[in-house]
Amino acid sequence: MRYRRLGSLSVSEVGLGTWLNASSDRQAEVDAVVATALEQGVNLFDTADSYGEAQECLSAALRGVDRDTYVISTKVYFPYSGTSGGLSRKHVLASVRRSLSQLGVDHIDLLTAHRFDPAVPLAETIGVFAELVRAGTIRHYGVSEWTAPQIEQACRLADELGVPRPVSNQPQYNVVWRVPEGEVLPACQRNGLGVVAFWPLAQGILTNKYRPGRPPPTGTRAAGEVGQQTMSALLLDEVLDRVELFARLAARRDLTPAQLAIAWVLNRPGVTAAVVGATRPEQLRDNAAASGVRLDPATLELIDKLFAGLVHDDVTATG
Repeated sequence: MRYRRLGSLSVSEVGLGTWLNASSDRQAEVDAVVATALEQGVNLFDTADSYGEAQECLSAALRGVDRDTYVISTKVYFPYSGTSGGLSRKHVLASVRRSLSQLGVDHIDLLTAHRFDPAVPLAETIGVFAELVRAGTIRHYGVSEWTAPQIEQACRLADELGVPRPVSNQPQYNVVWRVPEGEVLPACQRNGLGVVAFWPLAQGILTNKYRPGRPPPTGTRAAGEVGQQTMSALLLDEVLDRVELFARLAARRDLTPAQLAIAWVLNRPGVTAAVVGATRPEQLRDNAAASGVRLDPATLELIDKLFAGLVHDDVTATG
């Protein structure tokens, strides 16, 4: 496993997300996946206050592990347990108290604003994040799915207030979803934000498990209600046809399609890490092996040609 800098943190190129493991009745599954992550050198664990029981499950799986050996990234914005959500000082502080308790830790390494909140003055949000940094409750803060102007505004305001800037942005980013490339990634590079990409496998579509003309296999994400809602834009035969060719390209380079997809993200300028979801240890072992893979210009060009005409790159879709 290779590591990259994110603020003062050293994080693994491949991080483990917990969105898929958010229920205590799957604790044995979480334990196995987290144990595999640690064995593979993964030290970045990404969760959120709105992911059901994910924080408690992650805490249980990490029990007994030296706190200094792993990085906890959690998020705040969406409502939970009847709260109104958002990025007000009141909600951020309440969310952080809850997250610390559920995670069983005394500090959060990276607190991310899960979305932008137009209803709250940005100065209030930046102010409470800075307050938490000064107190040592969080080490850094970042944003997720913010537009380039929102990122620029946050950095300018932090400078004006004399407080720390955000250190990261967490956008959806993969070979078929390249919306961040238009404005968001350049804004991150200009302002020194690392990029922690989520859904590098397009929710599993790029693993070649879904076949054109066939229903999603039973038990896969696309077979569930949530997957049908979040994957519909890409779960199309014309995309799946290209994914089959993508898998052949990966095989010619002694990679699995998942490894090639993650390596593509990690080879993009400004990217710090790719966060993957896994429900089985073998999935994570496969994904972790993408760390350190360097793709030559010819391979990158072939991938561009392969998905030509199917890439989502409309910058107006961010936000």
